Amino acid sequence: MTDVFLLLSGILTGAVRVLVGLTLVHRLLLTKKPDGRSLGLGLAGVLALTVLLSLLHAPDFYRIALEAVLIAAYAHRTQGAELRMGLFVGVFYEIGVSFWSFLLPAWVGVLFRSQDFLSARTLAGQSVLWLLHGLLAVLAAWLSRGWEINRKSAFRAVSALTLAGFLGVVTLSEQTVLAIPDDTLYMWTILAVVLMMSVLVFNINRQYEVEKELAKLKSEQAELLERDYTAVNRAYQVNAKLFHDLHNHIGVLRQFLTHEKYGEAVHYLDELQAPVRNLTATVWTGDETADYLINSKAAVAEADGIRFQVQVEFPRRTNIRSVDLCAILGNLLDNAIEAAQQVPDPSGRTVALTIRRIHQMLVIKVENSFAASPLQEGGELKTTKTEGGLHGWGLKSAQTAAEKYDGMVQAGVSREVFRAVATLSYNQTA
Repeated sequence: MTDVFLLLSGILTGAVRVLVGLTLVHRLLLTKKPDGRSLGLGLAGVLALTVLLSLLHAPDFYRIALEAVLIAAYAHRTQGAELRMGLFVGVFYEIGVSFWSFLLPAWVGVLFRSQDFLSARTLAGQSVLWLLHGLLAVLAAWLSRGWEINRKSAFRAVSALTLAGFLGVVTLSEQTVLAIPDDTLYMWTILAVVLMMSVLVFNINRQYEVEKELAKLKSEQAELLERDYTAVNRAYQVNAKLFHDLHNHIGVLRQFLTHEKYGEAVHYLDELQAPVRNLTATVWTGDETADYLINSKAAVAEADGIRFQVQVEFPRRTNIRSVDLCAILGNLLDNAIEAAQQVPDPSGRTVALTIRRIHQMLVIKVENSFAASPLQEGGELKTTKTEGGLHGWGLKSAQTAAEKYDGMVQAGVSREVFRAVATLSYNQTA
């Protein structure tokens, strides 16, 4: 009867560990949230693993290793986690759980002066084991809520927990209530140090990944801006050519006017104006590059049959740099125009740009129609484009520019309209 109870307990505690591990991978590696399929596979894997190890009477080491591989494999298969990082999280998570599965019963045994708490085959040992796994279940429920976790705060909390474990196992060697072999204490002391190092390594790796992504965003932003500045430069070159040939154009116009061919003269002037019409069409912000960007996007939208609306109330003489303003406008408008182009009915293709100032806050809002709702993964919008290159980085690049001014970019769908809103704090300059 005892063996049956221990087997059921092993299956249930293993299920808790694996489910918590999958949730932890989701939050730490920002992967897809575990769904019913991944949880079902996890439970099936735990059942098979626990029964097999019980029949073979295998040591706990094999359970730790195989559960870590199980978590990494399922997270990679069903949540899209990178296998290497999934295995890293799985291994050190299992070591951490096993560490506390030793430390908590040991200190409870010292408190109650009973050796029974150290054995998982006793009722006392099982009660402490389930206390730990109950805390793990609470942690999983909290993590699955989707609340935002500050990376620095999480790092401090986990570091404090591992440091407390290290101090706990070190001071455990000074107690005289329980008979714990020195080799066991040495092993867990070394593993406590390893756990502290793993937390530090993971934090450094996450920081590196963030910096690498920021570098990629800046590179992508620079390439997008270079494209728009190149277009501006081409327009100025056309304008310069017009001025260079001005004496020839004046001669032609003089001939038309001399012979009273006024219609031909007007037509000739329209042809001369066409190459730079977009460049000088409308002043929206007072920033020449941003105004050209808006006008050029409006021309692109018009060519594709998209109704393009602009309402701008832009503050004068601010600390917002032209390059950052263009990064936000260019990315948001490019995304909006590309989405509107996919709408089958030409009459339903719309893009609206609104810029407003509220006290010392600048609000840039871009709304557009779309053919299919954007996908979401891990709480973030996911590009539907399949090609490589710069696709999928538009909103992130705009977010990077907005953060320079203590701002943010938020996007979502409301009443069949996709809306992206960038907010920036600005200061007036002399």
